[in-house]
Amino acid sequence: MTSRRILRLSGPDTREFLQGLVTNDIRKLDQAPIYAAILTPQGKFITDFFLSAEGDSVLLDVAEADADALVQRLTMYKLRADVTIDATGLHLHRGLENAPDDAYSDPRDARMGWRAYRDTPQTDDTTDWDALRVTYMIPETGAELTSDSFILEMGFERLNGVDFRKGCYVGQEVTARMKHKTELRKGLAQVEISAPVEPGTDITADGKPAGTLFTRTGTHALAYLRYDRAKAAMQAGDATVTMVTDG
Repeated sequence: MTSRRILRLSGPDTREFLQGLVTNDIRKLDQAPIYAAILTPQGKFITDFFLSAEGDSVLLDVAEADADALVQRLTMYKLRADVTIDATGLHLHRGLENAPDDAYSDPRDARMGWRAYRDTPQTDDTTDWDALRVTYMIPETGAELTSDSFILEMGFERLNGVDFRKGCYVGQEVTARMKHKTELRKGLAQVEISAPVEPGTDITADGKPAGTLFTRTGTHALAYLRYDRAKAAMQAGDATVTMVTDG
């Protein structure tokens, strides 16, 4: 499981500050934790995270590899806003059944189980989270989600990670245009593969570029595809690749 860092944002301007930056509506925190991302002004993905209320503060659960850069970016945007960003020392715990009292359901998809933050590391997790991600088409930072990603192509609307009624945020204009134009021509898909293939392998269709293969588990994987070239069998290395249309 990807290592995570849990940050605490506190101060009277915290929610207003986040509302102008992230893809989801911070007001939803009054009901439940949310999934969101921060984008470049050009609408490209920077990183994703989970946000949950902790009294007047907000906990931010982000991939460890992205945490330092995110803190730097938040600090840059903060300017004179009265917001403090601190590391908590908390550890992420996850599971699929019997959610404990301190846990919340994964806002991307309830089938991804529960999340909780505790003082000690989790030592009893044997879940194959990558297999679940492939099954339910859940992209992950550093795997499917990269600096070239547009969040709508990566399923953020389906994963409850973007709100189109909240008003402006960084990258909102590009995201809104993608929402209201014709159907997306590229995006995340689940594929079936005939042989093991390394993540990052190019996918071709009749010799033409059709996409890239990412996380694989068994005979299935996540891929970023050009939909117009994914209507028949494709190739990735020595494997035949077929898009799964019933997800």
